[in-house]
Amino acid sequence: MIAFSTLIQQLDQTNKTNEKVLALRNYFLSTPPEDVLWTIALLSHRRPPRPVTTTLMRTWAAELAGLPLWLFEESYHIVGDLAETIALVIPESTATLKPQKLNMLMEAIIALKPKGEDEKKKFIIDHWQSLTGLQRFAFNKLITGGLRIGISQKLMTRALAQAFEMEENHIAHRLMGQWTPQNTTLDQLLFNPNPEDLLSQPYPFYLAHPLQDRPDQLGECAAWIVEHKWDGMRGQLILRQGKWYCWSRGEELISEKFPEFEAFLSLPNGTVLDGEILPYKAGKIQHFALLQKRIGRKNISPKLLEQYPVVLMVYDLLEWEGNDIRAKSAVERRELMERLFDQYQNQNLPWLLSPSLHLPSWRAVGGERQKATAIQSEGLMLKRADSPYGVGRKKGDWWKWKSDPLTIDAVLTYAMRGHGRRTNLYTDYTFALWQGDTLVTFAKAYSGLTDEEFRKVDAYVKKNTLERFGPVRRVKPALVFEIAFEGIAPSTRHKSGVAVRFPRILRWRHDKKITAANTLDELKALIVQ
Repeated sequence: MIAFSTLIQQLDQTNKTNEKVLALRNYFLSTPPEDVLWTIALLSHRRPPRPVTTTLMRTWAAELAGLPLWLFEESYHIVGDLAETIALVIPESTATLKPQKLNMLMEAIIALKPKGEDEKKKFIIDHWQSLTGLQRFAFNKLITGGLRIGISQKLMTRALAQAFEMEENHIAHRLMGQWTPQNTTLDQLLFNPNPEDLLSQPYPFYLAHPLQDRPDQLGECAAWIVEHKWDGMRGQLILRQGKWYCWSRGEELISEKFPEFEAFLSLPNGTVLDGEILPYKAGKIQHFALLQKRIGRKNISPKLLEQYPVVLMVYDLLEWEGNDIRAKSAVERRELMERLFDQYQNQNLPWLLSPSLHLPSWRAVGGERQKATAIQSEGLMLKRADSPYGVGRKKGDWWKWKSDPLTIDAVLTYAMRGHGRRTNLYTDYTFALWQGDTLVTFAKAYSGLTDEEFRKVDAYVKKNTLERFGPVRRVKPALVFEIAFEGIAPSTRHKSGVAVRFPRILRWRHDKKITAANTLDELKALIVQ
């Protein structure tokens, strides 16, 4: 635990990538394997369920610090991080506990979840009173599960590769799947994996960078494969030894959500497909919101399957006849994939082959991009024809050229303090549109303004608060902002009747009064039927 706390401090004190990788490398080389395994799990988002609610933690911390709860809450809103707030307000104690290894502490935290409130309180307060400020901070992070310390899995993989002299790609692949520190060892995970464990293991997903420049800066159009960027859920379908598995990009096994994919067992063993799971009915791709009705259900009933059918829109082949073919060029993988589709096209499988568009010029590619919204596509994917299937997000071979966002002018109605360096500013906003003479909330956004603009809005919020609801303030409606978003669909869950995807602030409309903001009907008119 002491070594882990020191690592957290080292990572938090630098923004330099090489220094972070070096700190991780040295930690991996000097720490017992059990603690290394838990560190890998924690930094790759394999944290156990939270054993204690943050409400109880705030109450106990205020009590131990001798503070009224309201004062602790105000301190929390200023600091912006619960783990740090608790570490700061609780006084240092002379009591000591025997230092625990990270793996032993994690086992104790896992065992804490089913216990009663009194036992939980004693466990947590005993640790608060016996740890140093830095160790207490790390302990709180482990309890709350909020371990955000500026380390991506890619950086951790690089550090592991340097520490153990292995290929980054091999490590990235072995870290995929449903392993936990409770069902494997470091040796089994990295050095001597069990063949049975590899049966269901997906490959790391290859991700595209957003295209910032004009596409003609990429060179000759003929050197690129052009496809639509489908608006669904990224999935990897694995067929090995008569079994099938479906994984999400977030490394969740989602097979049970899509039982119709069992039909893919008719394909050859040793086949792994990469694609997009899409809602699909009557020969047409549907709104992404319909897919969420499947994802959000525990049990997928026959009625649900009938109401919200899906297909796998396949755009890459990663394994063929049991061989990893990711090193082959995109063109070669495409040829094998088309051959597979031709061979099994009469079996009525729930799949589609993402069309590879053969366009004569970048101007024609731009024209195709304009058609995207009408066919439930987010834009285009540009893939270098000779590119292998990589790991993670790398610039150069895959680019996403998304459609221009939809926009609407909306009124600021509520504000909340931000996080991190914005803790002392109101930067998280709620926006509304007109419905008759009433402003109806439709979206929240917290990005898109400059630091100077955020400060000006913050000053307005503080001077024009009408009501307070905990950390939230209702403000006098007077400011108009242009809100951009990537998609829109009808929704019964929202008061507005509409759900927008990835809303963000495009600009502050100083030139508009709130009477000139858009209406809810104008927003609904953007929905593609």
